[in-house]
Amino acid sequence: MISMLTDDPTAAAVLDAVPCYPVPPQGRSPALEVLRAAEAGHGLAVGSDGVMLILRRPWLALDIPITPPLTAYLPYGSIGSPKAELRSGFIPQEIFDRISAWFRTCLPNEAAAFVAWDEATGAFSLLFPQIDEATPSRLVYRTPVLPPGQHIICDAHSHAAGPAFFSATDDADDAHATKIALVLGRFDQPDGPTMVSRLCAGGMFVPLPRGPFMGDRDAI
Repeated sequence: MISMLTDDPTAAAVLDAVPCYPVPPQGRSPALEVLRAAEAGHGLAVGSDGVMLILRRPWLALDIPITPPLTAYLPYGSIGSPKAELRSGFIPQEIFDRISAWFRTCLPNEAAAFVAWDEATGAFSLLFPQIDEATPSRLVYRTPVLPPGQHIICDAHSHAAGPAFFSATDDADDAHATKIALVLGRFDQPDGPTMVSRLCAGGMFVPLPRGPFMGDRDAI
């Protein structure tokens, strides 16, 4: 099928890596069913009501519309309902408590931490990266490299005493990642810390309907 779309091998590899499937107006789509059931992969579903990104990772199942309903008539079926599922389950609250305690210990400087998940055991672990530079307003660190079967699902860093927000630097760093990103701030305040979060996927930053930790209930 891909060979019918392009005669350039590089372009064919790109199209094969991110396939695009029209949704049939009736009946099943085996190709879309395979993509939705995959352990890892991503592609696009094109329907009469828009285009949906279908993204799968061992720890994440995401179906998210990336366009509004199309104004042109397409003889296709519906892309279906959005979906965001943590296949890994929610992160234990104890890990968030350890992250917060570490960030407070690092004051007045910014700090970073990662949450990893092992797909074989289902266990979560907390990792601290190598820090190249840390000041109250700047942080340079290296993302840990994990063995096969382990995945970084959450990337957290602090703004120390500053407010929690995603900076332009964060946007550039997160643009090509699939992960949950957290920023914590106001560690100098009695009611701190504050936190913002988002899911980074497909070059998009998706607001989380709730925190990724057990016990979180409210939107962030």
